[in-house]
Amino acid sequence: SVFLFHLLRLPSLNSYSNDEGNKWNEAGLPSYINQLYQPDKSASLKKIWTMQHAGIDRPGCLWIGTEPGGLFFSDDNGKTFHLNGGLWNHPSRQDDSQWFGAGKDFPFIHSIIVDPRDSSHIYVGVSCAGVFETKDGGLNWQPKNNGLIAAYLPNPKQETGHDPHRMLMCDSQPDVIWQQNHCGIFRTINGGDVWQDVSGANGFPKYGFALAIDEQNPEVAWVIPAESDEKRIPVDLKLQVCKTEDGGKIWISVSINLPTEYSFDVAFRHAFIKKGNSLLFGTNNGNLYASINGILAWKMISSHLSCINYIA
Repeated sequence: SVFLFHLLRLPSLNSYSNDEGNKWNEAGLPSYINQLYQPDKSASLKKIWTMQHAGIDRPGCLWIGTEPGGLFFSDDNGKTFHLNGGLWNHPSRQDDSQWFGAGKDFPFIHSIIVDPRDSSHIYVGVSCAGVFETKDGGLNWQPKNNGLIAAYLPNPKQETGHDPHRMLMCDSQPDVIWQQNHCGIFRTINGGDVWQDVSGANGFPKYGFALAIDEQNPEVAWVIPAESDEKRIPVDLKLQVCKTEDGGKIWISVSINLPTEYSFDVAFRHAFIKKGNSLLFGTNNGNLYASINGILAWKMISSHLSCINYIA
């Protein structure tokens, strides 16, 4: 497998390549010109969080998730972008008790899922707001947060205001979606109609940011736990990867060769990936680990990078 790792911070999406990087062409940036975040506050681009191809039947089309919570679409390989009005104008977004920043001043869209069966069927994950779904290519959106818990809210089960940290769909069974949430690990087997808390026994694993799932087996997933929101460090200072093979009923540690003491590494939302039989994750301290070709042990690839935010 070939992996690319990226150290992304501020908005920097201004070039693209269609020949594997040999030549780069100028692209555009999403713009909030003349847009209001709320009636008394102008909107401006703070960060690009994620980019997703719009589907095999839509060549040259992209979805972009940004901070402060706007979803953009491009139909010309990123030369120009258009703000999706259906989500931007959703009534819940106008309420700062339903859309708000999670460690940031503004909410942000970090996960975009396009249903492989129907490119008009899309999910987004918003921190903080929750999961939203459209079945008509973005014209209309509805929250899909039934079963999620937002322990930090006065009403933990309110319709919006949830904090998914990362969300992924199983390629072979698209109705199965996993998310690592601020308040646990959740899974749905019916396209988000109901989410079930599949966190580990006694709260481990539960909190974290990164998530990887198996492309074919909807029962298999991996997470990299952290202590808590207040202590964003490995549990007991042991860097661990946890795996489930039964949809979250049982979690086991698969952490051979990872640091067992005094580790302060955390893997962020997009810094964990599975492709084929290989897994790769990077940390806030610039450490890069790989488990290649199904070998049940980790190898450090690099230990001198800056914070790794994205692996693709």
